[in-house]
Amino acid sequence: MRTITSTEAKAKLNAVLAEVEKTGSPITVTSHGRAVAIISPAEPRKRTFGQFPGLTIPDDFDAPLPDAELGAWENAS
Repeated sequence: MRTITSTEAKAKLNAVLAEVEKTGSPITVTSHGRAVAIISPAEPRKRTFGQFPGLTIPDDFDAPLPDAELGAWENAS
């Protein structure tokens, strides 16, 4: 997570907001070396697949397969 000072956040707020929106990554704002706020996206970004921006990946993509489907893969020859 990127960190910026409150002075930088104030001077470049529009650019900071655009970066958060574009990257989906939060930015920590510090004051006198202490973290005081986190600017994060209002809505999570959908996952995309490589060069296919129209193809989204479901949130459960990394979840284990159901037992029935896993069995079919394990017993395949």
